Amino acid sequence: MEGERSRWRDKDQDTINRAVNSLPSMPAFPKELGTKNKVRVPSSKLNLGARRVCINVDPPRRSDNRRGQPIVTNMLIQEHFPALSIRLSDLLDEIGAGKCTVMERRKTYLRREKMKIISGKLLRDAFTTFFHFGSQSEGTTIPGLNSDIDALYIDKRVNIMTDWRNWEAGMENLLMLRDEINPPQQYLLQGIHKHTTEPMTSIDDDRFVRKDSGEVLFSSERQKQSLEQRVSQLGEVIKNGPSVSHIPNWDIVPAFHVSKRLPEIQHWIDRCRGRHWPPAELLDAARRSPAFLVPAGHPDSDYKREEWRLSPNLIERMLMFSLNMTQIKCYICLKLIKKSLFNGMVGEVITSFQCKTLMFYTIERTRPSLWEEHNLMFLLLLCLHVLRKWLRLGSFPHYIIEGVNLFDGKLSMGQQRRLLQYVNYLIKNDLQDLFHIDIDKLGCRLQACCIRRIRQDSEGELRPERLRYGISLLLKFDYLNRFISELTLFIYRIQSSNSNFQQGLQNKLRVVGKDTTNGKLTTDDFDLINQLFALHNSVQSSTCSRLPNPAFKEIIRRFQYSLKTDVASSRLKLASLLYCFGHLHAAIRVLNDAKRRYHSKVKSVCGVRKNKGERDIHLFANMMPDSCDNVLSEPPFSFCVRFIRQEAHCAPYILWFEMYRGMTEEEVAQRKYEDKLWMDNAEVSARPFLYYLEYLTYGGLGERNEQLHAFRLLESYILDPRNVITVHHPETAFNLIGHCYEMEGDYPNALDYYNLSLGLDNTNNAANWHVQRVQRLMNN
Repeated sequence: MEGERSRWRDKDQDTINRAVNSLPSMPAFPKELGTKNKVRVPSSKLNLGARRVCINVDPPRRSDNRRGQPIVTNMLIQEHFPALSIRLSDLLDEIGAGKCTVMERRKTYLRREKMKIISGKLLRDAFTTFFHFGSQSEGTTIPGLNSDIDALYIDKRVNIMTDWRNWEAGMENLLMLRDEINPPQQYLLQGIHKHTTEPMTSIDDDRFVRKDSGEVLFSSERQKQSLEQRVSQLGEVIKNGPSVSHIPNWDIVPAFHVSKRLPEIQHWIDRCRGRHWPPAELLDAARRSPAFLVPAGHPDSDYKREEWRLSPNLIERMLMFSLNMTQIKCYICLKLIKKSLFNGMVGEVITSFQCKTLMFYTIERTRPSLWEEHNLMFLLLLCLHVLRKWLRLGSFPHYIIEGVNLFDGKLSMGQQRRLLQYVNYLIKNDLQDLFHIDIDKLGCRLQACCIRRIRQDSEGELRPERLRYGISLLLKFDYLNRFISELTLFIYRIQSSNSNFQQGLQNKLRVVGKDTTNGKLTTDDFDLINQLFALHNSVQSSTCSRLPNPAFKEIIRRFQYSLKTDVASSRLKLASLLYCFGHLHAAIRVLNDAKRRYHSKVKSVCGVRKNKGERDIHLFANMMPDSCDNVLSEPPFSFCVRFIRQEAHCAPYILWFEMYRGMTEEEVAQRKYEDKLWMDNAEVSARPFLYYLEYLTYGGLGERNEQLHAFRLLESYILDPRNVITVHHPETAFNLIGHCYEMEGDYPNALDYYNLSLGLDNTNNAANWHVQRVQRLMNN
């Protein structure tokens, strides 16, 4: 394969360079598409050795009617296309669409799904399940596309009936209804009683409405309104189609799952049998996969506020996971064309889902042997031929559900005509506008005579190996953020319950232990067990510290099992425990070990606070070690150090004030929902706490020089503006500096730092306690 790639590169490199160098600059998109407004490249400059070839496509099948016709029988192919395809494929590798990155994205988002399922079991929320769909989970995105994160929440308390035999006692039963008035893919849901197989006749829930014919229907619009009210308590509501979210760049869609066989899915399975793609194994799995109903009505329907849309998301995921890398890169190129070129012509009306559907039809109708890397440009043209055909017909068919037109409610007739003109232009001019795609500077890179000579790091661009490393770390960072957020929720639920905290932790550990796959614990299970065990050990240590003869050696021995949770936080909690128990020399040894591991390229992770710019891909790319010798076995991440109230005796006394930061009930009432989850704990970024512990411990040992050195490191670190992005609890860090000045007897400076802390948060801040104390000391 590599020899084939080299052959194409060497044969046509000069031809490509001459063609690319002849390209004019891309003008701004004109208001009306026309030849007089568009810069065109003379055909003589790009048609260098063109040849007409017949493509190998599947013959039409009688049962498929119009859809089974071949895409095209012959096309004019430029002889420089194979080498240009190899170059484009290499560029996609370099900007984040290589095989390793694609697979790592998929693995990460599947882990996030698994984590959410475990979370549901721990929170005794067995009524919901969770899926990630879309570009992020498929691995079909690059940084420049800024793809949203798509999540589907399934309410399992609702039983969706396809007929009366599916009724279940005690469940919220909803019967799927369809008639000739409902558009394809759209259903109405009729309410059925929980305890009798009879339709509901009265309405006691605002989410139900009565149809003109008398049936009581569960309204999709009212369901979304109900969700909006709940989500508004978490933050600003962001609505996008069926999505109701409070998290920027997240599309969170509520749904019901349909486990029964549906005629629409079976019809598609029957239509695809005997073809080379989708494979038979996939079709068998698709028959067993549930579909989903999401709250979205058809824009032209009389019942659009009540309708629910049938979505076979799991089947679409299986189709995407079956694609090879050439097909994935072709899909990413379509999305680049959509975002960079189509959006300029018709606005943001073409969706990634339409690009995906375009891919599915093209793959189904072409021979597998055609999907090779050196055919990438030609395959893009094939996809555009299919799109042109559908634009001419005014119909964009759904791949799985027959009768659905994906243009409905998306593209007006005027937009379709305008897009058709532009697609004709792209096909006629052999996709030359690819050279003007500005996303991740793809066009500039393509126009370079030799892409290896592009000046990268000096102009803010990342070298391919650094970008891949950065994407990998960013995926881990996002996963750990969600992991710590879920852990925070577990702890809050245990603290809020009336049960004994240690007993509650043990119960959670047992739940995770039982949640095995084929009798084996997954990586997610081990991550959670390590965190819960570390917390359990620390709480037990705090309890033992109040006993006359604590089993200290056994407690310390158990800490070794939790030291691998991250780079520093577990070690800092151990050092804090040793300091509080009076074992100062041992505490220094642990602090030195933590300091050695906490090198300059370690990234801090906080599950409750987000800093602006902390997800910049350049930050993660720059964490790449300068040489392989510096690569550590552990991921370069450190969590914030957290002490809950049950761990108070393992924490320095000053952090006790953080656990009671609300001075009045009015202050506590001002907390948002996310704040309530953690504000009864003490949380501090790891590095400031490391320096603070050194100050305390060296002071206890009487090593004044080392103590002052740690003090200077703490102050300079917090005051350095470059570290703003790494300190997630700056108000607590200022409180630590203020306390150091207080212990030094410098009360004015201590008061200044406490006031700086209050400048960041004047309520729910332990600095309020500190200010009162210092003022009393100064008055005395």
